[in-house]
Amino acid sequence: MENITTGHWIFAAIFMVAFVSFLVWSYRKDSAMHKLYYGKGARVLLVVVVLIFVLFIVKQLLFHN
Repeated sequence: MENITTGHWIFAAIFMVAFVSFLVWSYRKDSAMHKLYYGKGARVLLVVVVLIFVLFIVKQLLFHN
């Protein structure tokens, strides 16, 4: 850490701003396609969470000492 100069911090800040800006631009550009192909992703996530919860409850009921 003692060899990190002000130039390194400036480069890191510029890189971070550019990278986040590119991510935001890319997401906005592809958002219509994401809605078309991945519109039901929230439902799948909900089903997975419910299944994990049900498995946890069954485990607690069957293996409770």
